[in-house]
Amino acid sequence: MAFDQTYCMDALNAATRSDAEPSEFIYAFLDAYGFPKATITQVRNGGQRNVTSRKDDGHVALKNWLYFMPVRQGESIHEALQVLADEDEPARHKCRFLVVTDFHELTALDTKSSERLEVPFRNLATQYLFFSPMAGLERAKPFDEKSADLKAAAKMGRLFDRLKEVNEFSTPEQLHELNVFLTRLLFCYFAEDTGIFPKNAFTKVITEASGESGEGLSDLLAQLFRVMNQREEERPADLPAHVTQFPYVNGGLFRDDLPVPEIRGKGRRMMIECGQLAWEAVNPDIFGSMFQAVVDEESRDSLGQHYTSVPNIMKVIRPLFLDRLYGELHKAKGNRKKLEALLERLTRIRVFDPAMGSGNFLIIAYKELRRLEIAVFRELQEVGEQKQNELFMSGIQLSQFYGIEIDDFAHEIAQLSLWLAEHQMNTLFGAEFGSPQPLLPLKDSACLALDNSLRKAWDEVCPQVPNTEVYICGNPPFVGSGSSRTEKQNSDMAIVFSEFKKYKDLDLVAAWFFKGAEYISTYGGELSFVSTNSICQGEQVALLWPSLLELGVSLNFAYQSFKWKNSARENAGVTVVIIGISCKKNSEKTLFKNVSGEWHRQNVKNISPYLVEGEDTVVFSRRAPISNGVSLYRNGSIAADGGGLILSEEEKDDLITRSPRVKDWIRAYRGADDMLYGKTRYCLWLVNCSENDLSSEPVVMAHVESVRQFRLSSKKIQTQKKAQAAHLFTENRQPESGSYLAIPRTSSENRRYVPVGYLDHSIIANNDLQIIPNATLYDFSMLVSYMHNDWMRLVGGRLETRYRYSASIVYNTFPWPDVSERQRQEIEKLGRAVILARAAHPDKTMAQLYDTDKMPENLLDAHQALDEAVEKLYRDRPFRDTAERQEYLLARYEKLIEAEKVAKAGTTKKTRKTTTREG
Repeated sequence: MAFDQTYCMDALNAATRSDAEPSEFIYAFLDAYGFPKATITQVRNGGQRNVTSRKDDGHVALKNWLYFMPVRQGESIHEALQVLADEDEPARHKCRFLVVTDFHELTALDTKSSERLEVPFRNLATQYLFFSPMAGLERAKPFDEKSADLKAAAKMGRLFDRLKEVNEFSTPEQLHELNVFLTRLLFCYFAEDTGIFPKNAFTKVITEASGESGEGLSDLLAQLFRVMNQREEERPADLPAHVTQFPYVNGGLFRDDLPVPEIRGKGRRMMIECGQLAWEAVNPDIFGSMFQAVVDEESRDSLGQHYTSVPNIMKVIRPLFLDRLYGELHKAKGNRKKLEALLERLTRIRVFDPAMGSGNFLIIAYKELRRLEIAVFRELQEVGEQKQNELFMSGIQLSQFYGIEIDDFAHEIAQLSLWLAEHQMNTLFGAEFGSPQPLLPLKDSACLALDNSLRKAWDEVCPQVPNTEVYICGNPPFVGSGSSRTEKQNSDMAIVFSEFKKYKDLDLVAAWFFKGAEYISTYGGELSFVSTNSICQGEQVALLWPSLLELGVSLNFAYQSFKWKNSARENAGVTVVIIGISCKKNSEKTLFKNVSGEWHRQNVKNISPYLVEGEDTVVFSRRAPISNGVSLYRNGSIAADGGGLILSEEEKDDLITRSPRVKDWIRAYRGADDMLYGKTRYCLWLVNCSENDLSSEPVVMAHVESVRQFRLSSKKIQTQKKAQAAHLFTENRQPESGSYLAIPRTSSENRRYVPVGYLDHSIIANNDLQIIPNATLYDFSMLVSYMHNDWMRLVGGRLETRYRYSASIVYNTFPWPDVSERQRQEIEKLGRAVILARAAHPDKTMAQLYDTDKMPENLLDAHQALDEAVEKLYRDRPFRDTAERQEYLLARYEKLIEAEKVAKAGTTKKTRKTTTREG
């Protein structure tokens, strides 16, 4: 039977009316999407079709489709959805949609697409297509492509474009005036749809009190904005009624008497169209990204690209403070004194976002604390003993929320969004306790600084006040090191890390962590940021974390690496971690791990800077191996030739055809991709060619001349000097005999083992390969073992999410085991079995052989036998998992470092004694 969309909308409208019975909602919902009446009857009667274990709480779960959970008004539906998504039961029954509502708001998660719906309960029918897969109608595009948020951004964007056509916005002052004008419009549109202003009053005035061609509209708006900054008793007596109907707003939003842009007829029509949108359905927490798209035309089609979604914000604030506060609420139930103490504690909490953007973290933190406060008041009602004439009033103020933002428009939007979030929560509070708090007049919060967070002293923005709790959180920019940074950002980094010997290889977010650690070590508090995962990998760990740990901080919780996803159509493609640090020495810390697409929490004694359980050991890069008797490692050769010395198969054949003698000067040439995917390239290897040899071959000299010109055009002096020997590679690290082990510098994170293989010395390795000349079979066997690969996964760097193998930080630091000759021979035997297993598949490339899902069974068996034997070199008892192997290796690394220090100290003492005697 076809999906009847009209019936669905009508049924949802009826089920969400204010006079509808909440307990009947879920049955009407199922009916709207065409579920059989027999199924609905079974669910209603508690039959087996409802597979939830919590039927008595009103939960409904239909296998493969839906998990519905009602909560009481005032409880955080976002918190409840996050908890539900983390539970096993919905996943066990393969519930595609998770739905949570307090019958005032509704939020839902599509577990297949990871899309999230947030909508006022009464407006659910407008978003009916979100659940259409339950009726057999799969969505082709994400639901929020047609949401009120996107419509509003699109219309405001067209209005912004029109204003640019007829006005000049070139100076910083003019741009600021435009930003303020847009935020004032946003407030007025939202206010007339949510009861702050009379219904539709603002749009009606524009329609009725200005001409069709826009005449008088700018003056009218200027007058309205002035009146909104005047108390009723201060207004002129002769103001018309259509102006005086607007209340005094205050809060600084309309304080400055700024010019209003020229609007004209087309702009007037656009403003009226904007006023006809359903602004009550627009979420204040998405205002920032929504209207960044207004002023940035290129990002208009990717709404949410810079917006941190509610689930991701909750990953930060739940373990930072919210979970503990809910734990306190649980302990306080039934105890009036403890509940009142918790209410008082909530008034002393300060939330500070020094990378504020448009305020998403502050908005969600504010709303969640207000929801918690409502839950506390509800418990007080349950306790009874209510004092005579006691009136519940919220004690949480916007002045408890602090931020720093460098962008003027984002700063304006953050303040506006917080005001509107306050109005939403006041409305919710009033519906629960009958004592709504008016939004107007707005209050000056004076907590949001327009400044450069990396140059501004944080204690000037969020000063320490006795008996307060400060929680720092946010999502600093995803900017890496090197050329990805602007000169301004490099200058900011230089100021923050002025005492560091080396910092330029750190990601930009490291500056926020360092300033934050300094703040909490001085003033107290706790901190959690979303971060690029690079600061917990490779050499960045050694550059940053020892200095942080010296400040007395430790990691309290962490989310291990995951792909950054939000409500954008095109996500940023960044892999991130979430790290929480504190100066408090908590006895129990929490690691969040993503296992098969689901987050699991693990309580641990300590979290290392590599975000695994373990001590605070940091691995530093080394020029030589830490273990004795280990073969030396080197990088491949560097051509720096602009392509002049590198040849394709066709170019090689053409060159030999034109000059057969050149055949002896051509070598096979391999990089990481060539080795992994079986590609063949060649190079001119002219090491033993005399000037007479070269000059007699014009076809070769043409290649050499192109290399010379390329090097001369380089900005690097060293490269320019190498133009004098343009026929040679700038760096020749090639072995002259035997074979060598080749290790790709970059390899997919999806492989169990980094593919390592032998190449003959006649094959030239470029710098994408790292090599061990004349490596033993024992060397090969250890490098392809799971022990070594787990070490690489722990301390190695990343290129996006791919592994980056290096000599200094992976190979030279690897804690090799102590072995006997018999053990060495046994490992070599098993390593040879791996090589033979590979050879049994001559038609497969290394990439194919080590594809996790397609690895040949005989090769996997050979590796597993080798892995088991290598593990026994370290200890008799098998390791439980990767984390335990990594923890063990870190501990062994620490012992080797300590032994090395002792040995050096002993050598120094001996030298001093000898010198004394000789004197």
